[in-house]
Formats: sequence, C-alpha cells, structure tokens
Amino acid sequence: MERSERVVGAVLGSAVGDALGAPFEFGPAGMLSARYPGAVTMDGGGGWDPGEATDDTQMAVHLGESLLARPDGLDLPDIFARFREWATADPKDIGIQTEIVLGSGLPWDLAAAIHFQTEGRAAGNGALMRAAPAAVRFAPEGRAATMDAARRITALTHGDGAAWEGTAILHELLRVALDGDDPVAAVPSVLDAVREEHRKRWARVLHAGWHPTRATESNGAVWACLGSALWALRTTDGFAAALRAVVDLGGDTDTTAAVTGGLAGAVYGAAAIPGEWVEALHVPLPPTGRVLRAGELAGMAVALDARGQERGR
Repeated sequence: MERSERVVGAVLGSAVGDALGAPFEFGPAGMLSARYPGAVTMDGGGGWDPGEATDDTQMAVHLGESLLARPDGLDLPDIFARFREWATADPKDIGIQTEIVLGSGLPWDLAAAIHFQTEGRAAGNGALMRAAPAAVRFAPEGRAATMDAARRITALTHGDGAAWEGTAILHELLRVALDGDDPVAAVPSVLDAVREEHRKRWARVLHAGWHPTRATESNGAVWACLGSALWALRTTDGFAAALRAVVDLGGDTDTTAAVTGGLAGAVYGAAAIPGEWVEALHVPLPPTGRVLRAGELAGMAVALDARGQERGR
C-alpha cells in the first residue's frame, strides 16, 4: 500500500469516525447496532445532519491549516488564535474544558495551565480528537519530534500531563501505522517513551488484556478514550468493524470514533473506508462559513505529509 493511502486514511478516517459517532454521543451501549443490525449508513440524528462532522474535525482542520500556513510548522500562538477564533464563532458543539480555556481571555501559554491549577483536573479527550493532521505532519520527523509536537499542541488546551502523554502516544502509534507497521505490536516500545510518572497508568489501559468495561473513568477521559480505540483496532479486522465496535460502547462516541478512525484509516488505508460514508462527509468550518468535503481533507493530508517529508530529510 502506498504511504499516501495511509496518510489520507488517517485524516479522512478520523473525520468519518467523528461524523459516524456524532448521532450516538452520550447514549448507552449498543445504540448503533440496534439502529443498524446490518450495514451502517450515515443517516444523521441527534441534531446532526447525515455525514456532518463535529468540533473534533473542525479543530483538526484549523490545526492542519495552521501547520501548512506557518513556515516553521509548529506556531503555537497561531494555533491557539485559530482555536480561539473558532470557539467564539458559536460552533454547534464544543467541549466544556476547551470552551473554558479558549474563552478565558488568558494568553496562549497560560490559559490551559491556569485552568488546570484552578480545577485540578484537565485530562479530557479533546486533544486526542483533533490529532490526526498533526500526527501526519510530524510523523516523517521521527518518534521524538512527533511526540514532542503532540505534547506541545495538547498543552494549549489541556494542562494535565496525562493528556499530553496520551496525545503523544497516539501520534507515535499513527507514525508506526503510516510507516506500514503494526501499531498494536508497537505499544510496549511506545510506552518506553512515555514520561515515567504517567507510564504505569497508560500501560494498564493499553495492555492487550484491557477491555473498555475495565475503565475507571468515562471515555470522555483521555485514558479510556485511547484505550477503547486501541481495543477496537486490536479486536476487529477492518475499518468499518472497528468503528462499529467503538461506537457501540456508547458515551463520547464522536471522539472515540474519531480516534479509532484515524488509527484504522492509517492501518487499512483510505480505500477501506466505506464509500457511502466518505460521500456523505462534510465539515462546516466556523468562523469562515466554508464547508469542506472529503477531497479537501485528502488534499490537506497529502500536503501535510509532504511538508513533514521535507522537514524530515
């Protein structure tokens, strides 16, 4: 399989997963299979049009566009400014923690840290959901670079180091998959690069024997979200099957499916994503009023990979 198939699969797969999971968000387990005992279609529901992506993909696109627009790649103040402008444009959905941080009026390098100091918890999955474009961009630069970029981007909205490490793990698992290797088999090696104070807890939820029923938090938390995505990838044999498994867990279904879709898309390639899902996909993009389709997301993915390849030489 060509690398471009995996690159497009990661970004497009994340967006498709987001749109597929959106109608079932915060519902009980088994809703998707109860609605679709056979093939799953993009019918919308829960306030979402068929194929409509949520804040997960909207933030991912703003992140990807910043990475392409800025000559040095990772311009944290620019990313934060784009996120803040989006958050003030009345998006249809936005995570509570993200909304508080972006609406605080504090500078880019203080907002999340002060929120964490005040609240004492900030390990939501809101950085995992938007990670695919940045993971594609930094993958060609190697493990250290992609994990460092993940931590720094996550810290814009999440002050808890557990969230930084979770996004760093996802970046590295995606890097492995984009290189054509098995991200599930790579988990022990990836854990070696996790900061020591967080390694034990991450090792527990990424272990081959872990099941989502063993989670100690909802899948709105970073641990259960990524653990569930890896579980779905590990226990199924295709893109659509992985998405069905993770959405059927219930809870924060758009984000768990976005994370799963990114991983499964990188493993199985863009061609494995059902054509009906791809055709229905659309991403309304506040504050610009644009609506992106699959072709534009694919173009962004290829451009991000090309930029990463240039920087990684």
